[in-house]
Amino acid sequence: MNCSFAHERRSKTRKLAAAGLLAAAAILLSGVHFPLGPTRCFPFQHTINVLAGAILGPWWASGAAFATSLVRNMTGTGTLFAFPGSIPGAFLAGFAYRIFRRRWAGLAEPVGTGFIGAPLSAWILGPAMGGSPGLSALQAGFLLSSIPGALIGIAALHFLKKSPLSTILSEMK
Repeated sequence: MNCSFAHERRSKTRKLAAAGLLAAAAILLSGVHFPLGPTRCFPFQHTINVLAGAILGPWWASGAAFATSLVRNMTGTGTLFAFPGSIPGAFLAGFAYRIFRRRWAGLAEPVGTGFIGAPLSAWILGPAMGGSPGLSALQAGFLLSSIPGALIGIAALHFLKKSPLSTILSEMK
């Protein structure tokens, strides 16, 4: 077996395992939420999005957000708004982290959630669900959830960088 192929395969396996663990953490932390109109806001989803974006990158973070949204919908604890409400934020957090390599790049998560996810929710899901919630109401709710969640994620990254886990996390990149 080619050595680079084995390394690449091991790297993908580690990323898949980490994405699964982060999705599971987001699901376990789903008990902390608040209803806002037709949506349910989960601040810790945005924390996990920041962590996944920084540790795994934009595509894997988006996959973890998708898996979390899917499980929440299958178990009845989430709404369809979970998909456009979490995936753009996870992607933007990971993308910004790849560009800037700074913890504050996690602030891109609320930008993706509030300014991409909320309009997608209002314009696509709203009419499909039989009513069109106002864009400003969805943006306010999504931002009320994503800003504190992203700040917690940035703080968690700070502590992770100072922990023994930092060497393991740096190997995933």
